Amino acid sequence: MKMTIDRMEGTVAVLLSREDESVRMNIPVSLLPPSCREGDILTIRIERDPETSESVKNRILDRIQKLKKRE
Repeated sequence: MKMTIDRMEGTVAVLLSREDESVRMNIPVSLLPPSCREGDILTIRIERDPETSESVKNRILDRIQKLKKRE
């Protein structure tokens, strides 16, 4: 997804979708690549991480089992 840096409000950058400017995203300026400025175009990509998701799920299930054994 292509987004434009519309403005920076303190520590927050307001991004607008290039396809539909009604789609906005606020992100911390600290997450932007160095030297970004208002008007710059960014490529945003969100990916699912199935391996980490499974690992976290298993860790939580393990903790639940340990808590059940305490009771």
